[in-house]
Amino acid sequence: MKLLGAIEAGGTKFVCAVSDADLTIKDRVTIRTTTPKETMALVFDFFDQYELAAIGIGTFGPIDINKESETYGYITTTPKVAWAHFDFVGIMKERYAVPIGWTTDVNAAALGEVTKGAAQGKQSCVYLTVGTGIGGGAVVDGKPLEGYGHPEMGHILVRSHPEDDFSGLCPYHDYCLEGMAAGPSIEKRHGVKAIELAGDKKVWEIEAYYLAQALMSYTLTLSPEQIVIGGGVMKQKQLFPLVREAFKKLLADYVAVPPLEEYIVAPGLGDDAGITGSLLLAKEAV
Repeated sequence: MKLLGAIEAGGTKFVCAVSDADLTIKDRVTIRTTTPKETMALVFDFFDQYELAAIGIGTFGPIDINKESETYGYITTTPKVAWAHFDFVGIMKERYAVPIGWTTDVNAAALGEVTKGAAQGKQSCVYLTVGTGIGGGAVVDGKPLEGYGHPEMGHILVRSHPEDDFSGLCPYHDYCLEGMAAGPSIEKRHGVKAIELAGDKKVWEIEAYYLAQALMSYTLTLSPEQIVIGGGVMKQKQLFPLVREAFKKLLADYVAVPPLEEYIVAPGLGDDAGITGSLLLAKEAV
């Protein structure tokens, strides 16, 4: 029986899996993200064991999704230097003569959540991951949101908190969401690991202020039925009520949204949102 293959390619690790047509995972492996040569050798070792019908790839970006482009299927201007301008789809097609679904890791996660997770039954959602970096994807009418390129929701500009003199860590933009609110930014601002700050309410109020600004922007531009927020930083459970409170204050009842406890939520699939969405990409590619 031919299986569906999937790769959730993250900056820290790759998750590879194979499933049947019902998305029941038959095998999976986690591989450290080092260099393309090292990481892809282990990816091939895993998939070479199976007869595949298709492969879905959800990867860190930016990536080229324009099928008319000479660099379609590439990771492009990523700050992960070893992976910049890497022909991901091309290398996979050289190895496996099967259809390949291709999008960002966060678009894949959004697809997973709207199909089998917290947003199941809805036609639209935004998925935001807040961890080592910040990225966002969206599903609209059941399909990942793509245009000339793909969303880069982690790099929208935000206003500085009145009590924050930090300008961010992003090498491209001062005062962008990722530079101000990703895990390394929290640590740089306060001089200690974020996990050591769990009891400091002011730290998380500042974090919530930045995240709420972003959620307000997504709400006003995309009007999703639900916003799902995952990633390591969001495992600080005190953040969700603070984000909802800040969002309510910023939005000021300008537009209608669902009850906030139902609108701004944690992933229903936990850490499996991305690999589930990547398997769905493979299924659609078939």
